[in-house]
Amino acid sequence: MHVAIAGNIGAGKTTLTKLLARHYKWKPHYESVNENPYLDDFYTEMERWSFNLQVYFLNSRFRQILELRETGKNIIQDRTIYEDANIFAPNLHAMGLMTNRDFTNYKSLFELMENLVTPPDLLIYLRADISKLVSQIHKRGREYESSISIDYLSRLNERYEAWISTYKKGKLLIIDVDNLDFMENPEDLGYIIDRIDAQINGLF
Repeated sequence: MHVAIAGNIGAGKTTLTKLLARHYKWKPHYESVNENPYLDDFYTEMERWSFNLQVYFLNSRFRQILELRETGKNIIQDRTIYEDANIFAPNLHAMGLMTNRDFTNYKSLFELMENLVTPPDLLIYLRADISKLVSQIHKRGREYESSISIDYLSRLNERYEAWISTYKKGKLLIIDVDNLDFMENPEDLGYIIDRIDAQINGLF
């Protein structure tokens, strides 16, 4: 079984991935943040590095999906390949931070990859408002994220909502995390696990 967690920057994807992997004994697969050679440069000079960053993420997640397929294990994935193509790259293009030529090239590459990947059995979308995202981003204190603007996060949130409203690739569970603290509060984590159990039981 393949479960994936989607959500904006700071929504809590990595934390929830860890907690659910521990609870269900699933194998976790995380977004390659620390190894990413473009992130620092991107947040300093978005227009120059946007295409490089998005291709790196696309390559990384495509490789991850192929590896997941080979393991045959139950896995949980932190962010999906669909978010890069439906949210982050189009947003950079719309903001004038990725050229038409690069965006066309990127879309062509994604469409080729999409034909070769299988969507997750269950997609969990963590919905959060901007104040929650900003609070979480500040709390974790990644230096390269300190320059992320409210406008950028708001644009991403709008695209997430538009994407999730038309998502039809598999089962979808939407969790509003604004009033949840699943890291510190076991009851909040239990609430999420109960909702996931109900979805998983419907998969078989």
